[in-house]
Amino acid sequence: MRPDTTAPRLRLAGKTAVITGIASGQGRAAAMLFAGEGATVVGCDLDLAGAEATVEAIRGQGGRADAARRVDLTHESSVLEWANSVHDQHERVDVLYANAAATRFAALEDISYQDWTWNFRHEVDVVFLPVRHFWPLLSKAGRSAVVLVGSTAGVTGSVTNGRLAHTATKGSVVAMTRQLAAEGAPRGIRVNCVSPGMIRTPATEADLLAEDHPMRSIAAHIPLGRVGEAEEVAKCALFLASDDASYVTGANLMVDGGWSAVLPG
Repeated sequence: MRPDTTAPRLRLAGKTAVITGIASGQGRAAAMLFAGEGATVVGCDLDLAGAEATVEAIRGQGGRADAARRVDLTHESSVLEWANSVHDQHERVDVLYANAAATRFAALEDISYQDWTWNFRHEVDVVFLPVRHFWPLLSKAGRSAVVLVGSTAGVTGSVTNGRLAHTATKGSVVAMTRQLAAEGAPRGIRVNCVSPGMIRTPATEADLLAEDHPMRSIAAHIPLGRVGEAEEVAKCALFLASDDASYVTGANLMVDGGWSAVLPG
């Protein structure tokens, strides 16, 4: 019998994938994975040096990536300028992964109105503005995919982590997924969401998983018995972005080791 010399199918071959927040963590993992599956990655981050390092790593592995850009996703003019430049270079976008976000945790009695509105700018506006301004380019592709990033915080409460604004913003992202799926369907745009639970990243290592934080022992409450890795979220996002999920839209995929499925949650 002859050995099978057929090259493995690349799930994003020939596609242009826009990814926000590629400098580190889940965004960097997604950029590396999407490029490995054949996509040309178009990425941005406020941390330009980190984003450039991700692009260098992609190219070092033989992948394709545009030069990284520093984009403030809370400013419409900055996002619009970026979208216009992508249009000039690529004309269409096949995948938008709206990964970037930042949060400030606080319970109701501790949160200021300033921090409340800051959270909405950095967890909702940073999703809305890229989706709004890349929507025409996604429509041009004919069959395209948007993947948003929710959270277990968007579907459950917490007795160990005061996070009212974060819960409200991520709940908004989950709700946006469903409405965007409805509006995108006639245009050939599928819209889905990944909702991670506790994932090990530089940000969580410095905050929720720090030695002095009450969430540090959360692995004991996760059915799979461990904290997740950024690459595991990226693999779920890849599925939703690819044609393997061609009949999936409006879904919110929990990536949390079963955390949200059990009590105490």
